[in-house]
Amino acid sequence: MAPQPRWQLKGRLALEADQQPPVEDTRIDLLEQIERTGSIAKAAKAVGMSYRAAWNAVDALRNLAGEPLVATHSGGNDGGGTHLTPAGQRLVHTHRLVLEHQRRFLIQLQSRLDQPETLTLIRRLAMKTSARNQFFGTVTRIQSGAVNAEVAIALNTHDHLVAMVTMESLAELKLALGSEVWALVKAPSVLITQDDPKVKLSARNRLCGKVARITRGSVNADVVIDLPGGTTISAIITLDSLDSLALTEGSRACAVFKAGSVILGVNA
Repeated sequence: MAPQPRWQLKGRLALEADQQPPVEDTRIDLLEQIERTGSIAKAAKAVGMSYRAAWNAVDALRNLAGEPLVATHSGGNDGGGTHLTPAGQRLVHTHRLVLEHQRRFLIQLQSRLDQPETLTLIRRLAMKTSARNQFFGTVTRIQSGAVNAEVAIALNTHDHLVAMVTMESLAELKLALGSEVWALVKAPSVLITQDDPKVKLSARNRLCGKVARITRGSVNADVVIDLPGGTTISAIITLDSLDSLALTEGSRACAVFKAGSVILGVNA
């Protein structure tokens, strides 16, 4: 009979705010390296990320915080660079401040590990998602039907989206007006159009803003749009579509996706 594994509590701090998913260590490490190096490329290399993954992490943190944590500047005597905003500096400072308290807590809790099967279950419940677009907001309207319900969500004072869920999911998630929810939208499900109010579309969601970044691949391009409320949304479109829309960084564009493409989640 194989010996039972000896469980040990290891890890570092995971920050959470307002019932949102935790901010993982790697992203905190990325912020620390940005603060130290003044370069997102150097910071990405220091934490073992690709340049694109680093920007994706920065975008995700921005959506979690509801405000930019990183700012870039160009020109000047130093040729430009990247630095943390005051909000980013506060996050890093808080993380450093409580690491020692967490370490002491884990030492005390280690002596109580007498149910390893429970820890296995906890590990299974720890979920990560591949969806590029993760939003957090408040339910502002629920329109119920025979089979499905339309759920309107305010991400902030400017940006809103609509999700379509089954009545069973509505009941299981216990959604009501004022409920805090997070919404996932995969980047390939997002279409990009020009910011033209005359264009009529059947998709319920149309979020318009300014193109912040374009990453070209061999077939597709990753387009990131800054929204008025401070969040970002990413879309994966073909290079042909990119060229036909004549998209450039700084140009206006809209992200379009169906209500059925939005997956809703709540904290258990």
